[in-house]
Amino acid sequence: MADYHGLKPSQFGLEPEMISKRVNTMTLTQFIVEDTQGDQQLALLMNAIQHACKVCANAIKKAGPCDLYGLAGTENSTGDDVKKLDLIANTVWVDSLKHSGVCCLLVSEEEEEPIIIEDADKRGPFCVAFDPLDGSSNIDCNVSVGSIFSVYRRKSSPDTPATVQDILRPGQECIAAGYSMFGAATELVITYGQGVYRFALDRAIGEFLFVEQVKFPKDGGKKIYSCNEGNLHSWDQPIKDFVKECKTTGYSARYVGSMVSDVHRTLLYGGIFLYPADKKSKKGKLRVLYEGFPMAMITEQAGGLASTGMFLGKIGRILEVMPEHIHDRCPIIMGGERDVKEVLALYQSA
Repeated sequence: MADYHGLKPSQFGLEPEMISKRVNTMTLTQFIVEDTQGDQQLALLMNAIQHACKVCANAIKKAGPCDLYGLAGTENSTGDDVKKLDLIANTVWVDSLKHSGVCCLLVSEEEEEPIIIEDADKRGPFCVAFDPLDGSSNIDCNVSVGSIFSVYRRKSSPDTPATVQDILRPGQECIAAGYSMFGAATELVITYGQGVYRFALDRAIGEFLFVEQVKFPKDGGKKIYSCNEGNLHSWDQPIKDFVKECKTTGYSARYVGSMVSDVHRTLLYGGIFLYPADKKSKKGKLRVLYEGFPMAMITEQAGGLASTGMFLGKIGRILEVMPEHIHDRCPIIMGGERDVKEVLALYQSA
């Protein structure tokens, strides 16, 4: 590091290592420009998404002092109670994506109907599905929450407004997916279908900085299972048998109740996350377009497996599910190959 007339950064309270990391580490903006391979519209979209994540992180940080905790007094499209921060996050995401000028259709957990961009001068080729604030039921007790998104490129003619059929497609047709997690640190994890990349927000400079390429441990990682065991009595027998087996073979139980947090831990440490169908919710509880698909794409790109278990008469990949409507649901079994294969083996032998 340069020495200017004998002055050193440490004299001003700046550690050389900190400056070096901030200057030499790749930023998310650099990554977007390089990894979109000249696709200016995709770069604009990803920059709009990172901007939305920064604004949401700031709102969550100020939630207590600004009286943003608590219910907003309404329900969302899927019948969940809406928090004040749900509404703020939804507004941030919708406005950011609209103003990017490259979206033609938006699907939000907080909106009953899809948002279709009618103005030809303000729309582009992308359909985006998102959960603006996943796990918001935990927000009042300061548990980690996040945003999740998936991106499709429309198939219909660009000369007319998009239709819902442009996004009601299997997850294997997604061109990008990701999530942001707002916890002790704010992180953004993204994939374009060629690996999974993790960034952390440096609040001092307002940039997401590259942390690592995420890959599941080859041996399956830590023995952790993550599920809401309060629903155990309603699960399929193979799921019950797997959880029982975990309890007798040295597995630890970890369940936050925020999908972003539970999947993030599973990606980094290994193990398995389950939110299966049950007798009350025969399709499961998690939504396909903005929870199942993006997390399944990330899981598979990191070297894991993402399955529905037995669903609609067959065992299949989450990414092969064909959604029937924008808030459709599917069962979730995702994690390292070691553990997901064990669950599927129990289904096959049942």
